[in-house]
Amino acid sequence: MVVHLIRHGKTTANEKQLYCGQTDLPLSEQGVLDILEYKHQGIYPLTVDLFFTSGRLRTEQTLNLIYDNPLREILSQLAEYHFGFFEMRSHADLELQEDYQAWIMDETGHVFCPNGDSKKSFAKRVLRGFNLLLRQAQQVEAVLVVCHGGVITCIMDNLFPDTRNFYEWHPEPGRGYSLTYDIEMVCSYKTI
Repeated sequence: MVVHLIRHGKTTANEKQLYCGQTDLPLSEQGVLDILEYKHQGIYPLTVDLFFTSGRLRTEQTLNLIYDNPLREILSQLAEYHFGFFEMRSHADLELQEDYQAWIMDETGHVFCPNGDSKKSFAKRVLRGFNLLLRQAQQVEAVLVVCHGGVITCIMDNLFPDTRNFYEWHPEPGRGYSLTYDIEMVCSYKTI
């Protein structure tokens, strides 16, 4: 079985370097152009049996641009990090706030964004959703998921611990990883 994890295309929040998790933004003009260019380059898999998205507008648009509106299932557990009061704000907007400093300096994963996720709560939700996806996909050969950078980073760090720094797994918009599972569910990957 192969599971393709693709990050949605760029949004205006990505372009402005804002924390954007729960805000349901569309792709930016450049985001649409980038996805169409990647599609033209042929980087996306041609054969897919089952499609998933997080249900967010940016993931839906990305999937529709690549595969011309296929049937898909929505896995809300694969929605992006909930940044709470930090949502749609930049590091520069927040850097002097004590609660923001506590969150970015947290090494335990237990500090919550005010009114949002902690790193541990986010990982628990994402991995629960990913395991559900794997159970649903057992009878097919290829699955494709369009979701979010933080979600993909979390999954990859969990599957391949101590291989890279956590943030080095974060794919560029429109890019991601293909995970190949052998008969014993041992996983390897390649970059999309």
